[in-house]
Amino acid sequence: MRTPALASRLGAEFLGTFWLVLGGCGSAIFAARFLADDKDTGLGIGFVGVALAFGLTVLTMAYAVGHVSGGHFNPAVTIGCATARRFPWKDVPAYVATQVVAGLAAGAVLLLIARGKDGFSASGNMAANGYGAHSPGGYSLVAVLVAETVLTAFFLYVILGATDGRAPVGFAPIAIGLALTLIHLISIPISNTSVNPARSTGVAFFNGAGAPAQLWAFWLAPIVGAVIAGATYALITGEDRSGIPIEGDVDEMTTTDARV
Repeated sequence: MRTPALASRLGAEFLGTFWLVLGGCGSAIFAARFLADDKDTGLGIGFVGVALAFGLTVLTMAYAVGHVSGGHFNPAVTIGCATARRFPWKDVPAYVATQVVAGLAAGAVLLLIARGKDGFSASGNMAANGYGAHSPGGYSLVAVLVAETVLTAFFLYVILGATDGRAPVGFAPIAIGLALTLIHLISIPISNTSVNPARSTGVAFFNGAGAPAQLWAFWLAPIVGAVIAGATYALITGEDRSGIPIEGDVDEMTTTDARV
């Protein structure tokens, strides 16, 4: 099987990242709570529903296009996989740029839909990430940085582990999607959960209310966590697949190499 052309891989990354931001952030914006006459009807999906929505976006698109691009949909994952030598550094800028553009496109679509309701104000209502006064639970900058770093590192450990040579064939997207669900169950109250700079960027500028000024934290912490995991996975597990690019793993392992 031939490695898809870079343009095809970037197209797959755009679709996957767009779907992640649209589905995940969309569930938080439209469905986390459902109001009627300004009263909570109790029909919203809450934190659990939003966590599942993010996990399902990743699971579905990993199966749909993971075999084309490796299914990163996340700059931190791209950088973490490159650190682990599972992805070529030369393609990192193109992947990251595509993911960010896709996130912004999805954010724009969400804003367009949200404005279809009378009285909607985007300020503070676009599922942005934040710390301090902008954290859902009022958590400090240090707490948010620690949470985002550790959770992203474990996300990468799951990704690298689910797609290595000893993993059961065909189940990687399930493990990765469930890992992202668990991460959201832990950290929605802390930071509204990023672990993905493209997801954070995709809604921050539409959200306003301090989110753009805090965006640096949701680039720094996920990337640091991803680099830690990428640099230590082989050392910890003894499974070193460095030098095998993502596309090579796809050829060898088919659907087991879908990454998020």
